Amino acid sequence: MTQRLSISAIIFFVVMILLGVYFAFAAVQGPSGILRRVQLQAETQDLAQQRDKLQAEVDRMRNLTRRLSNDYLDLDLLDERARDVLGLVRADEIIIR
Repeated sequence: MTQRLSISAIIFFVVMILLGVYFAFAAVQGPSGILRRVQLQAETQDLAQQRDKLQAEVDRMRNLTRRLSNDYLDLDLLDERARDVLGLVRADEIIIR
């Protein structure tokens, strides 16, 4: 009977060790593990940078839109945009591309 207890004790400890290894692996590699968290933080930083770039572009477009509105008309900007869209140049201008 002593031998049975030791075999069952060994099986119990082996099962416990395997469960411990499984949970440790899941804590590191699993869907909510440490490596996934690091990956999500990196993606969050990339998306924040993209958001900031897009916000800067939106701000630039808002500024241009405001400068071409009825309330505030920037004649230089209007002239520049009209000549760019229509492809017109003055006789005294030199175009460098």
